[in-house]
Amino acid sequence: MATIKHIGVFCSGGDAPGMNAAVRAVVRTAIQANLKVSGIIGGYQGMIDGNFMPMYSHTVGNIIHRGGTILKSARSKDFHTKEGRAKAMEQLKLHQLDALIAIGGDGTLKGATLFTQEHQIPFIGLPGTIDNDLNGTDFTIGYDTAVQTAVECIDKVRDTAQSHNRIFFIEVMGRDVGTIALASGIAAGAEDILIPETVTNIQQIAARINANHHKQSYLIIVAEGDEAGGAMAIANDFQQQNPNYDVKTLILGHLLRGGSPTANDRILASRLGVAAVDELLKENYNHMIGIHHNKIITTPFEQCTKHLLEINKEYQNLLYKLSY
Repeated sequence: MATIKHIGVFCSGGDAPGMNAAVRAVVRTAIQANLKVSGIIGGYQGMIDGNFMPMYSHTVGNIIHRGGTILKSARSKDFHTKEGRAKAMEQLKLHQLDALIAIGGDGTLKGATLFTQEHQIPFIGLPGTIDNDLNGTDFTIGYDTAVQTAVECIDKVRDTAQSHNRIFFIEVMGRDVGTIALASGIAAGAEDILIPETVTNIQQIAARINANHHKQSYLIIVAEGDEAGGAMAIANDFQQQNPNYDVKTLILGHLLRGGSPTANDRILASRLGVAAVDELLKENYNHMIGIHHNKIITTPFEQCTKHLLEINKEYQNLLYKLSY
């Protein structure tokens, strides 16, 4: 442990509500352990460019409630190359950083895997992604807030949908997985949910709508990565096949990344941030910190890949039983 005196903390990939809470936890826990902390601005690219700033307890004051990340975030093409990763290591040596803590998703952890294989530096990852699609944790930082934001928006759309007897196709983020769509759709009482893990059939959608002809509105939640296309494409196909319906679309998009994190995300991020520093103090690193059955766990980087959602049959039954 005598070799670790200076930790670098950064965010990478898409931002997620709660990242600031995680940064705050890392900085204050490290300072209490008499470790120096630097924030790396702009993710892996900031590491390559040497864009570091000293972090103190007051630096992270009044940020636990803020969305986004004070350290900025980015995706780096340079870091995908061996030469780029070597430049990043040169900067770490130049600024005398001994260990790293990254907050991000699948791409961030893949980068950590390569970096630790090529350069033996203690490294901890925290799961920060709204998609909740990483092995090694039940929940990721930002997921709870994204679902809550989606539900609030869907609730508002239902008001206007009922006023005009309309069918709304509402698109939420989820390029590869339908976690946000499935959770927000059930919580908001949607009539149908279209996700990448299932096959979308326009005729079946129309049949369900006809079976629910008594309803004043019909809300269909679409994950952006649905195999039939996003909400716009699916709505257009539906309208062409069913011209008598009043069809509208809404794309929530990056709304789901913003806003003040929920209490659950703040607590999760704080727990994981503290645990990250604790693991470094134990000389236990090169893994991701997660939570399973409400307990902190660690998983090697190589096993923290993006996973496809196994559809919960209970959720499917909830949807179809409660949508009639």
